[in-house]
Amino acid sequence: MGAERTTGGPVGGASGPPVASSVPPPGSADLDLLHAHVAGDRDAFAELFHRHRDRLWAVALRTLNDREEAADALQDALLSAHRAAARFRGDSAVTTWLHRIVVNACLDRIRRRQSHPTVPLPDGVRDDAGFATGGVEPAAPVQDHDTALVVRQALAGLPVEQRAALILVDVQGYPVAEVARILGVAEGTVKSRCARGRARLATQLGHLRPRPVPQPAPRPAESGLASGPDVPAVTRGNPGPPEGVRSGSGRSRRDNHQEDA
Repeated sequence: MGAERTTGGPVGGASGPPVASSVPPPGSADLDLLHAHVAGDRDAFAELFHRHRDRLWAVALRTLNDREEAADALQDALLSAHRAAARFRGDSAVTTWLHRIVVNACLDRIRRRQSHPTVPLPDGVRDDAGFATGGVEPAAPVQDHDTALVVRQALAGLPVEQRAALILVDVQGYPVAEVARILGVAEGTVKSRCARGRARLATQLGHLRPRPVPQPAPRPAESGLASGPDVPAVTRGNPGPPEGVRSGSGRSRRDNHQEDA
C-alpha cells in the first residue's frame, strides 16, 4: 500500500519480500502507537506511556495514598496493558483503556491491603541507600501542605468505589461520562458514588471550611445619635447666625453699663 514504508532485502539483490515498517511517524495518534506496538515496534508502547505517565501516576498515587504502592500498581498496570494490547477492541479511547487498567490495578491492591492490613510507610520515606521509594508526587503549595495531607487521609478512608470516582472526577477533573467508561459503570452510578463520597468528606472535613467574618455593628447616622424609635435625635446645634442670638442676661449687662455711664 502507498502509505506503508518498505525496506528492501540485503544489498546485492538477495531475494525476499519487502518488509513493512511499523514505526509510526512523530505525532502519531495513540491508536497508531498501540497498533505499531502490536505489530512489533519495540518503542511504540514506551512512547505511548510517556505521553500519559504523569496523569496515570497521579491517579495511582491519589488512589492508593502511598508512593511505593502506587509505583508498583502502575508497573503492574503497564505490564498488563503491554500484554493485552492485541485484545484492545477500540470501543473507547486508548487513554480511557489505560486509565481503566491503572485504576483496576490500584483497586486490586486496596482490596488485598484491606484483607491483609499492614502499616504503610509515610510518603517520601527513603531507604538506607538514600533513594526515594516512589516517583515524583504532585506537590501541593507549601502553605496548604497540611490541609492536603488531611484531605488525602480522608479520601483514603472512603470506600474503594467512592474514592476512585471522586479522584477521577473531582481531583483529576475527568468528565463523568469518561469516568463511567474508565470504571465500566453507568454515569448515574458515578454521580451517586461521588455524591456519597462528598457527603462523607463534608462530615470529616467540615472544620476546614473558612469561618464567616463577623460584620461590624452599624454606625449611628451622622445626623443624630438615636437610641430608639421614640428618642429624638441630637441635632448639630442652632444653624442660625450668631449675631441674631440675644439673651436677657445680655440686655441686663448693657443696661447696667448705661446706668454706670
